[in-house]
Amino acid sequence: MVIVCQRLLKNMKISGITLFPFIFVQRKEDSKNKILINHETIHIRQQLELLIVPFYIWYLSEYYLKYLKYRNPQLAYRNISFEREAYANDQNLDYLKKRKFWSFINYL
Repeated sequence: MVIVCQRLLKNMKISGITLFPFIFVQRKEDSKNKILINHETIHIRQQLELLIVPFYIWYLSEYYLKYLKYRNPQLAYRNISFEREAYANDQNLDYLKKRKFWSFINYL
């Protein structure tokens, strides 16, 4: 995992994004935010489990299906199984030590 401070995120409403093997954060101080980094590290694990490219295909497919269901981009995003797992466990800094393989399935 490599954490990169990226000014391109400055105009976006996100603090971080994971594109294996990088975690891009908006501000330098975000790289010290343990909860944000844990959230993004959960995504690293998900991406590895799905062999990276299938993760992005699944992620985008699920987003568009949720968008069709909710007609709300934020609600669609928050209901993606990968995001539901990450948000539910990002405050548990030991989560990845105990997490079972493909745990995101429990959040479908």
